[in-house]
Amino acid sequence: MFKKDELESIVLDYMKEENIPGLALGLVKDRKILYTNGFGVKNINKDEKITEETIFHMASISKTFVATAIMQLYERGKLDIYKPVIDYIPYFKLADKRYKEITIQQMLSHLSGMPDVEDYEWDNPQYDDNALERYVKSLDDIKLMWEPGEKFSYSNITYEILGDIISKVSGMTFEKYMKENILNPLEMNNSTYLKQDVPKDSLVSPHIRNKSGEIEVSNIFPYNRIHGPSSTLYSNALEICNYIIAYMNKGRYNGKEIFKEETYLKMIKPYKEIGRGNKKIGLGWFIENNGEDKDIKIMHSGEDIGFRSNLIIQPEAGKAIIVMSNYRCRGISAFSKTILDII
Repeated sequence: MFKKDELESIVLDYMKEENIPGLALGLVKDRKILYTNGFGVKNINKDEKITEETIFHMASISKTFVATAIMQLYERGKLDIYKPVIDYIPYFKLADKRYKEITIQQMLSHLSGMPDVEDYEWDNPQYDDNALERYVKSLDDIKLMWEPGEKFSYSNITYEILGDIISKVSGMTFEKYMKENILNPLEMNNSTYLKQDVPKDSLVSPHIRNKSGEIEVSNIFPYNRIHGPSSTLYSNALEICNYIIAYMNKGRYNGKEIFKEETYLKMIKPYKEIGRGNKKIGLGWFIENNGEDKDIKIMHSGEDIGFRSNLIIQPEAGKAIIVMSNYRCRGISAFSKTILDII
């Protein structure tokens, strides 16, 4: 039996321990929303309570939506994930001739050999429709760390490139494709990749710890359209639960087919062990398997200036959790697993 009081006690204890200003939580059980709620405040300088509909910056959980979009386009015959990236954006070029070998699948699984972003330029954001293509064209001085496909190394850069592929293959901006083909069909009507589309009274503020050890509102908000695909989905606990349900239903949501079951199986197939316990990487998802089907977890976390999020789905056990915080707190994975044990 679900113990709401026990759950909320654990949440409040965790927030107190980590000095978290605000947190939202969503739980799914047996393909239905079991519980959603908000705790704390959007901004420590204002008395505005967080609810299940309060919008958070989701950080790298954004990548799982990008992977879903790429696989939609794969289903529709618009691209082949096993072909080189340059087949779809010929202007993609690195300072290493091996870049011509990099496939879309390798980018999805962080197996491209490319390094990670060094500077997100959150303090100098770009907002125009050409920002993503311009960013991809600026990568021509990057060298690969090793042969494509050889090793796992997490790279936000590759997801910006994947976002640009979505745009070019679909003939619309990345953000428009995501809205029309992923978010709207999932009834995620208040979710978007464009910060300027989020009502200001719905969005939480990022919080950081200052030099004196006190929690304060960050003067930098982590948004830049050149890093939209890797980082800047804006959503809430309620709507992320719709996304979870689609994955639990192997691609179906409320009578609609968002993606095919065979696509789902491709996405959660392990492509490489990543050297941390029993974790593996699929297509956009991290996978953990303790040996039994009911224990299989597909997951992704997110972390940026002033934000932390965590998403865990146990499809065979029929339970899942989304946690989002407006502070870069620690221990969110252990916290999430504790809540999953309760349900």
